[in-house]
Amino acid sequence: MFVTFLKFAENRSAAPEFMAAHNDWIARGFANGVFLCVGSLQPAAGGAIIAHAESRDAYDARIAADPFVVQGVVTAETYEIDPKRTVPALDVAKTAA
Repeated sequence: MFVTFLKFAENRSAAPEFMAAHNDWIARGFANGVFLCVGSLQPAAGGAIIAHAESRDAYDARIAADPFVVQGVVTAETYEIDPKRTVPALDVAKTAA
């Protein structure tokens, strides 16, 4: 399981220009069954992703392909978690990848 923080970077002001492509990228992450949760860091600091179901290399490549990362709108920082206990809704994350 992964937690990624997408923190606003130098090119933050370009976010509106790449928002549609970023949202399409997020939609693909959900469609591929990788993303479990995506949301905003408060207050207005960027975003966060909780994900599972693929190798670290594949996940890092997915994050690197985010248009916001490519365009320098955000920088990505990923942590890998080895879940030991979860609520039933997240049991899938304990057995994935």
